Amino acid sequence: MNNIVNIVNFIRAIEPRVGRGELDLFEPVREQMAMAKRLKLPTTWLLQYDALIQGPFVEFLKREMPENHEVGIWFETVQPNVEAAGIKWRGRWAWDWHTDVGFSVGYTPQERERIADVFVAKFAEIFGRKPAVMGSWLFDAHLLEYLRREHGLRTACNCKDQYGTDGYTLWGGYWANAYYPSRKNSYLPAQHESGQIPVPVFRMLGSDPLYQYTAGVGGNGQSVITLEPVYEGIGGGSKPWIDWFLRENFREPHFAMAYAQAGQENSFGWPKMRPGLPYQYERLARLRDEGAIRVETLGESGEWFRQNFRVTPVSAVVTLGDWKKEDHAGVWYLSRFGRLNLFRTEKRELTIRDWQLFDENCEEPFLNSVCRTPACTYDALPVMDGMLWHPAAIALPGGPGGFGAIERLDDETMRIEWKRDNGGIVTITLKPGTVLLEFPQEAEALEFRFDPAVAERHRTAVELESGRLEFRHNRRSYRLLAEAGAFERTSGGCRLAAAGKVLKLRTEVDA
Repeated sequence: MNNIVNIVNFIRAIEPRVGRGELDLFEPVREQMAMAKRLKLPTTWLLQYDALIQGPFVEFLKREMPENHEVGIWFETVQPNVEAAGIKWRGRWAWDWHTDVGFSVGYTPQERERIADVFVAKFAEIFGRKPAVMGSWLFDAHLLEYLRREHGLRTACNCKDQYGTDGYTLWGGYWANAYYPSRKNSYLPAQHESGQIPVPVFRMLGSDPLYQYTAGVGGNGQSVITLEPVYEGIGGGSKPWIDWFLRENFREPHFAMAYAQAGQENSFGWPKMRPGLPYQYERLARLRDEGAIRVETLGESGEWFRQNFRVTPVSAVVTLGDWKKEDHAGVWYLSRFGRLNLFRTEKRELTIRDWQLFDENCEEPFLNSVCRTPACTYDALPVMDGMLWHPAAIALPGGPGGFGAIERLDDETMRIEWKRDNGGIVTITLKPGTVLLEFPQEAEALEFRFDPAVAERHRTAVELESGRLEFRHNRRSYRLLAEAGAFERTSGGCRLAAAGKVLKLRTEVDA
């Protein structure tokens, strides 16, 4: 059974943000531990360097952790860690979340190694071994490979997909579950075993599969709709939403695995967690007892992933119920070559809302250089980006309808039926790199709707050339081709017309 939940609680000893100065940072840890022990829930505790050297956290974990818990490191760079590595601290406070000081990308590759060496040495001095698991909102491939090669790191976790939240943009990657990252880009899966870092990276926070993608962008970036319990109105602080998420997230077929990370960082404080987190723990314990999920440590999940998959496998998230009752539904199909999101709109029409390609040779922005700004962006190669290019989508013809049978044909192939209200079924077959559509009538076509100027503002050039769509993004060239069918220019984009009743699309990335 491959429905997996990790409870990951990470711990800071410093909280300088306005309004949080008097926050009790120990209370959440104590309460989380009490619940985990009472319900016998395995838990991963990740210590930021400051929590490793000050406060009650280390002694508490040593005294209270059951055998089925684990402890690792939370790799945000803080003043005592940086200075212990002989590097000048540039932050506003001892912990500063800006990417140019608070994350590995704000330092040279050699400085990253020194910071890591100090962190690991202190951890080993305290716990008698090096950390096998690591988490951070973002980290670079140089750091990840160094921790693996020099210090034996086995498993990692990073932030969910988001646009601009807290200054961190991770947009277009392997949307859920876990992947093996490229040696050149920690955010993107490698396509070949030789090009990957053999450390599974798990996506954190449990994103709403329908609504997180288009969550509104404000002054602090996208808003958050996740399993984090501090979000009471919607998300992990709402009992109805929790029930909905735990039902939909593990719906079959999900191929290799279905995954969610629960838990919360201590720096939000216990009062904000209390409405949602105890309920989540109770639900997870009940689902575990019913045999519906496995609750295990991050390290255990990493070992399972490594034993079962030599390269990043295909996985999927199928969401047929809508907690807002607005008739939305969707399918995320994920492979090491790219991702695609089928989405039913409020008009009950089917679209391809998102389509991104992965390229192991697409070097991340600060692999060998230093981030000098408070924010940074990791992204992929968009074919369609319904959020950033809004209003944009690849629309299927035939009007409103609903999902019919959704099947796993083999380890990589997904077949989806779309049943039109006015009769007729469109069959969509997804494989890595290809999309096959079989229509009930001849001469049907998809509408590729977008504004080239909007795409260009997000650094993507799109041109219709010689019967194919050519793209350029991040200095990489790639294309969408029709193996069966044709491309036709329209005033609002282009049509992807079937050959008879069949349209077969293939993606290609230049070497």
